Amino acid sequence: MNPDRNNTGADRTTRFGLIRHGQTIWNAEKRIQGRDDSPLSALGREMARCWGEQLATRSWNRIVMSDLGRVQATGQLVNASLQLQIHIDVRLREQDWGDWTGWSLPDLFARQPQAVKEQEGLGWGFRPPGGESRTEVLDRSTEALLAAHNRWPGEKILVVCHEGVIKCLLYALSNRAFLPTEPRLIRRGYQLHLLDACNDLLLLAEPNALQLWTP
Repeated sequence: MNPDRNNTGADRTTRFGLIRHGQTIWNAEKRIQGRDDSPLSALGREMARCWGEQLATRSWNRIVMSDLGRVQATGQLVNASLQLQIHIDVRLREQDWGDWTGWSLPDLFARQPQAVKEQEGLGWGFRPPGGESRTEVLDRSTEALLAAHNRWPGEKILVVCHEGVIKCLLYALSNRAFLPTEPRLIRRGYQLHLLDACNDLLLLAEPNALQLWTP
Protein backbone atom coordinates (compact mmCIF):
# COMPACT_ATOMS: atom_id res chain seq x y z
CA MET A 1 0.00 0.00 0.00
CA ASN A 2 1.21 3.52 -0.78
CA PRO A 3 2.06 5.07 2.62
CA ASP A 4 1.12 8.54 1.34
CA ARG A 5 -2.33 7.40 0.19
CA ASN A 6 -5.17 8.74 2.30
CA ASN A 7 -7.21 5.89 3.80
CA THR A 8 -10.46 7.50 2.64
CA GLY A 9 -9.73 6.17 -0.85
CA ALA A 10 -8.59 7.82 -4.08
CA ASP A 11 -11.97 7.29 -5.73
CA ARG A 12 -13.06 10.55 -4.09
CA THR A 13 -12.99 13.56 -6.40
CA THR A 14 -10.07 15.91 -5.92
CA ARG A 15 -10.50 19.48 -7.19
CA PHE A 16 -7.47 21.28 -8.62
CA GLY A 17 -7.31 25.01 -9.24
CA LEU A 18 -4.54 25.95 -11.68
CA ILE A 19 -2.90 29.37 -11.95
CA ARG A 20 0.31 30.49 -13.61
CA HIS A 21 2.97 32.64 -11.96
CA GLY A 22 2.78 36.42 -11.95
CA GLN A 23 4.45 38.61 -14.55
CA THR A 24 8.25 38.38 -14.63
CA ILE A 25 10.89 40.72 -16.06
CA TRP A 26 11.29 38.38 -19.04
CA ASN A 27 7.51 38.20 -19.56
CA ALA A 28 7.48 42.00 -19.86
CA GLU A 29 10.34 41.78 -22.36
CA LYS A 30 8.59 38.98 -24.32
CA ARG A 31 11.52 36.62 -23.75
CA ILE A 32 11.24 32.84 -23.58
CA GLN A 33 11.93 31.55 -20.06
CA GLY A 34 11.48 27.79 -20.19
CA ARG A 35 13.56 26.22 -17.40
CA ASP A 36 15.60 29.41 -16.90
CA ASP A 37 14.29 31.95 -14.45
CA SER A 38 13.52 35.62 -14.23
CA PRO A 39 12.34 37.43 -11.11
CA LEU A 40 8.81 38.70 -10.75
CA SER A 41 8.39 42.29 -11.81
CA ALA A 42 6.91 44.82 -9.38
CA LEU A 43 3.63 44.33 -11.22
CA GLY A 44 3.96 40.53 -10.92
CA ARG A 45 4.38 40.79 -7.16
CA GLU A 46 1.36 43.06 -6.89
CA MET A 47 -0.65 40.59 -8.98
CA ALA A 48 0.26 37.68 -6.73
CA ARG A 49 -0.72 39.55 -3.57
CA CYS A 50 -4.09 40.44 -5.09
CA TRP A 51 -4.63 36.86 -6.29
CA GLY A 52 -4.15 35.64 -2.74
CA GLU A 53 -7.01 37.88 -1.61
CA GLN A 54 -9.22 36.69 -4.48
CA LEU A 55 -8.46 33.02 -3.96
CA ALA A 56 -9.08 33.27 -0.22
CA THR A 57 -12.80 33.47 -1.02
CA ARG A 58 -12.61 29.81 -2.08
CA SER A 59 -11.78 26.86 0.14
CA TRP A 60 -8.35 25.26 -0.38
CA ASN A 61 -6.58 22.56 1.59
CA ARG A 62 -3.01 23.03 0.34
CA ILE A 63 -0.80 24.39 -2.44
CA VAL A 64 1.28 22.32 -4.87
CA MET A 65 3.70 24.15 -7.12
CA SER A 66 6.68 24.05 -9.46
CA ASP A 67 10.17 24.44 -8.04
CA LEU A 68 11.18 27.29 -10.38
CA GLY A 69 11.86 30.64 -8.73
CA ARG A 70 9.12 32.68 -10.37
CA VAL A 71 6.50 30.18 -9.21
CA GLN A 72 8.01 29.98 -5.73
CA ALA A 73 7.81 33.77 -5.39
CA THR A 74 4.22 33.83 -6.68
CA GLY A 75 3.15 31.00 -4.39
CA GLN A 76 4.61 32.63 -1.29
CA LEU A 77 2.85 35.93 -2.03
CA VAL A 78 -0.45 34.18 -2.71
CA ASN A 79 -0.04 32.16 0.46
CA ALA A 80 0.29 35.29 2.59
CA SER A 81 -3.51 35.35 2.40
CA LEU A 82 -4.22 31.60 2.31
CA GLN A 83 -1.78 30.36 4.98
CA LEU A 84 -1.64 26.80 3.62
CA GLN A 85 0.95 24.04 3.57
CA ILE A 86 3.06 24.19 0.39
CA HIS A 87 4.40 21.17 -1.52
CA ILE A 88 6.94 21.31 -4.36
CA ASP A 89 6.80 19.05 -7.42
CA VAL A 90 9.50 19.38 -10.09
CA ARG A 91 7.17 17.70 -12.61
CA LEU A 92 5.22 20.96 -12.77
CA ARG A 93 8.15 22.88 -14.29
CA GLU A 94 7.70 24.85 -17.49
CA GLN A 95 8.48 23.25 -20.84
CA ASP A 96 12.20 23.10 -21.61
CA TRP A 97 12.72 25.41 -24.57
CA GLY A 98 16.28 24.27 -25.21
CA ASP A 99 18.27 26.47 -27.59
CA TRP A 100 15.43 29.01 -27.82
CA THR A 101 15.54 29.81 -24.10
CA GLY A 102 16.29 33.48 -23.52
CA TRP A 103 15.34 34.57 -27.04
CA SER A 104 12.82 37.36 -27.42
CA LEU A 105 9.79 36.26 -29.40
CA PRO A 106 10.20 39.02 -32.03
CA ASP A 107 13.83 37.94 -32.60
CA LEU A 108 12.89 34.27 -32.83
CA PHE A 109 10.16 34.88 -35.41
CA ALA A 110 12.42 37.23 -37.38
CA ARG A 111 15.53 35.02 -37.38
CA GLN A 112 14.06 31.50 -37.55
CA PRO A 113 10.58 31.88 -39.08
CA GLN A 114 10.66 28.58 -40.97
CA ALA A 115 11.82 26.56 -37.98
CA VAL A 116 9.08 28.09 -35.80
CA LYS A 117 6.44 27.44 -38.45
CA GLU A 118 7.52 23.81 -38.82
CA GLN A 119 7.39 23.23 -35.08
CA GLU A 120 3.99 24.89 -34.70
CA GLY A 121 2.65 22.60 -37.40
CA LEU A 122 3.58 19.55 -35.32
CA GLY A 123 0.97 20.32 -32.65
CA TRP A 124 1.70 18.05 -29.71
CA GLY A 125 5.05 17.16 -31.26
CA PHE A 126 6.27 20.78 -30.93
CA ARG A 127 9.82 20.57 -29.57
CA PRO A 128 12.26 23.52 -29.54
CA PRO A 129 15.79 22.50 -30.61
CA GLY A 130 17.43 20.75 -27.68
CA GLY A 131 14.22 21.06 -25.65
CA GLU A 132 11.14 19.11 -24.63
CA SER A 133 7.98 18.19 -26.50
CA ARG A 134 4.50 19.20 -25.40
CA THR A 135 3.64 15.51 -25.04
CA GLU A 136 6.44 15.12 -22.50
CA VAL A 137 5.16 18.15 -20.57
CA LEU A 138 1.66 16.67 -20.56
CA ASP A 139 2.87 13.28 -19.34
CA ARG A 140 4.85 14.60 -16.38
CA SER A 141 2.29 17.22 -15.32
CA THR A 142 -0.54 14.67 -15.48
CA GLU A 143 1.58 12.34 -13.39
CA ALA A 144 2.11 15.10 -10.82
CA LEU A 145 -1.60 15.87 -10.45
CA LEU A 146 -2.63 12.23 -10.22
CA ALA A 147 0.05 11.67 -7.58
CA ALA A 148 -1.40 14.58 -5.59
CA HIS A 149 -4.90 13.12 -6.03
CA ASN A 150 -3.77 9.74 -4.71
CA ARG A 151 -1.99 11.33 -1.78
CA TRP A 152 -4.80 13.75 -0.82
CA PRO A 153 -8.04 12.42 -2.35
CA GLY A 154 -11.11 14.60 -1.98
CA GLU A 155 -9.17 17.78 -1.20
CA LYS A 156 -9.16 21.14 -2.98
CA ILE A 157 -5.63 21.84 -4.13
CA LEU A 158 -4.31 25.09 -5.58
CA VAL A 159 -1.63 24.44 -8.21
CA VAL A 160 0.78 27.26 -9.05
CA CYS A 161 2.74 26.50 -12.21
CA HIS A 162 3.35 27.74 -15.76
CA GLU A 163 1.43 28.69 -18.88
CA GLY A 164 2.91 25.81 -20.89
CA VAL A 165 1.89 23.26 -18.28
CA ILE A 166 -1.63 24.67 -18.02
CA LYS A 167 -2.07 24.74 -21.80
CA CYS A 168 -0.93 21.14 -22.16
CA LEU A 169 -3.38 19.92 -19.51
CA LEU A 170 -6.36 21.93 -20.73
CA TYR A 171 -5.73 21.25 -24.43
CA ALA A 172 -5.41 17.51 -23.83
CA LEU A 173 -8.60 17.36 -21.76
CA SER A 174 -10.39 19.37 -24.48
CA ASN A 175 -9.14 17.02 -27.24
CA ARG A 176 -7.26 19.81 -28.96
CA ALA A 177 -4.59 19.12 -31.58
CA PHE A 178 -2.54 22.09 -30.30
CA LEU A 179 -2.43 23.75 -33.72
CA PRO A 180 -2.33 27.53 -34.31
CA THR A 181 -5.51 27.32 -36.42
CA GLU A 182 -7.65 26.22 -33.45
CA PRO A 183 -9.82 28.77 -31.62
CA ARG A 184 -8.53 30.18 -28.35
CA LEU A 185 -9.38 28.07 -25.31
CA ILE A 186 -7.71 30.09 -22.56
CA ARG A 187 -8.90 33.67 -22.24
CA ARG A 188 -6.40 36.50 -22.33
CA GLY A 189 -5.02 37.66 -19.02
CA TYR A 190 -4.61 35.53 -15.93
CA GLN A 191 -7.20 32.90 -15.06
CA LEU A 192 -8.01 30.23 -12.50
CA HIS A 193 -8.80 26.91 -14.22
CA LEU A 194 -10.52 24.00 -12.49
CA LEU A 195 -9.74 20.32 -13.03
CA ASP A 196 -11.07 17.25 -11.22
CA ALA A 197 -9.39 13.91 -10.56
CA CYS A 198 -11.29 10.73 -9.74
CA ASN A 199 -10.35 7.06 -10.13
CA ASP A 200 -6.95 8.06 -11.51
CA LEU A 201 -8.47 10.11 -14.31
CA LEU A 202 -8.21 13.86 -14.90
CA LEU A 203 -11.30 15.74 -16.06
CA LEU A 204 -11.76 19.32 -17.21
CA ALA A 205 -14.21 20.92 -14.78
CA GLU A 206 -14.17 24.61 -15.76
CA PRO A 207 -11.57 26.46 -17.81
CA ASN A 208 -11.41 30.21 -17.15
CA ALA A 209 -13.38 29.74 -13.92
CA LEU A 210 -12.17 32.99 -12.41
CA GLN A 211 -10.55 36.06 -13.98
CA LEU A 212 -7.63 36.91 -11.74
CA TRP A 213 -6.77 40.53 -11.18
CA THR A 214 -4.80 42.03 -14.05
CA PRO A 215 -4.18 45.79 -14.28
